[in-house]
Amino acid sequence: MSVPAPRGRARDVGLPVGGLPTGPLNAITDVPGVRVGHRTVWRGGPGEDGPVVRTGVTAIWPHDGNPFRDRVYAATSVLNGYGVMTGDLVLDEWGLLGSPVVLCDTANLGVGYDAVVRYLTARDRAAGDDDVVMPVVAECDDGYLNDNRAFALTVDDVTAALDAASTGPVAEGVVGAGTGMQLFDFKGGIGTASRVVDLEGRRYTVGVLLNTNFGARHQLRVAGRTLGRELTGDLPQRHREGSCIAVVATDLPLHPRQLRRLARRVDIGLGRVGSVGNDGSGEIFLAFSTAHRVPRQAPAGGTLPLEVLVEGQFWTHGSPFDDVFDAVAEASEEAALNALCQADTVTGRDGHRLVGFPVEQALRLLG
Repeated sequence: MSVPAPRGRARDVGLPVGGLPTGPLNAITDVPGVRVGHRTVWRGGPGEDGPVVRTGVTAIWPHDGNPFRDRVYAATSVLNGYGVMTGDLVLDEWGLLGSPVVLCDTANLGVGYDAVVRYLTARDRAAGDDDVVMPVVAECDDGYLNDNRAFALTVDDVTAALDAASTGPVAEGVVGAGTGMQLFDFKGGIGTASRVVDLEGRRYTVGVLLNTNFGARHQLRVAGRTLGRELTGDLPQRHREGSCIAVVATDLPLHPRQLRRLARRVDIGLGRVGSVGNDGSGEIFLAFSTAHRVPRQAPAGGTLPLEVLVEGQFWTHGSPFDDVFDAVAEASEEAALNALCQADTVTGRDGHRLVGFPVEQALRLLG
């Protein structure tokens, strides 16, 4: 038994995914400088000795430099708070992201945190001396397929994901932190998408990456239709709540309060596919902008010139933020559908099984 191959993205198989233009890769890495890396940890299976491991880690770098030295503006938003994102208090207080963003399973959150601290400390003599490293690590529970008690994720696995990060296409579905995830009682995992907006003749990109682990079958909606109520076969032995972590990246010049508004629009995209932020699910979102790098050492005069998108314009004249919010919502919706389509069937611990979304059946129902 091995990791299933990705099956095809939502727009490639014919699912409706909105109308705004995408970036070249239709991924978060369309935002210049953003890099993504995965490490999948897969061991054991039914009838084999030892624990069954279906887990992994995903790392998102905000730019191609050292974020501990050159931070970016960022903000968070929470739809339902049954989950953990470390560093959120710093993000709320300073509005600055000073580390890669690492996604992993709940049981190994501490491993992810420890690994990033060690990684940045080894590469910057100021880390741990001139200032401490407080990385952003966010979790989803993969315990339905993965043996949480095996504590299988290691510092080396996190390091491998950090080292593997690239600006190219992003693997989706059963990969990295998405290896053990469920989505509307189907197999879920990693999904990503992007949108391009044109504001006053200047083109900007909004990219979204999701680790999808949320929703009950009856809630699933595609193109406004409650498909989950019609796709009633192959339900798991029991429903297992999860979470959804979203990372929104953009090259729009935005300050932290504006980025918080962007992060909140992930709610809209998830709502389009049926999420209601279930009680036992942690919908936690982060948005950052690559437009400015905020150095640890202030330049002469202690000030930094900033360019920001003007908000609060006469709403009757139309606001550029409307297009940006639309882009976040569409990209979030398509990222969720990409995770659903790409992830194929996985059998994990105790014979637990999550089947892949039945694409052909869904297309027939949609007509």
